[in-house]
Amino acid sequence: MTFIDRYFELAAASDLEAYFAQFRPDAVVEDEGREHHGRDEIRAWRTEVPDVTYRPRTPTVSGDGHDVKAEIAGDFPGSPVTLRFYFELDEAEKIRVLRIRP
Repeated sequence: MTFIDRYFELAAASDLEAYFAQFRPDAVVEDEGREHHGRDEIRAWRTEVPDVTYRPRTPTVSGDGHDVKAEIAGDFPGSPVTLRFYFELDEAEKIRVLRIRP
């Protein structure tokens, strides 16, 4: 299982502690134009995300990271939507940067 498979599996799971453990303590998540710095802010951001399903497509290498387009469906306006997830990892495959954009 790749880190991308693991990310989307844990993002949809009920065990959010395993999800948060994927991030470095100083990680940055950008979503909807807002940045969330560190696990505490990432935890606050994630608790606002509605329950959704993810259908990731084949990732590509992009600069220092990995791009994945994923279809996201759930109880939110405009569902389903395809978003781009850009990941930068450290040597231990912990997420250093995650940018989520249309």
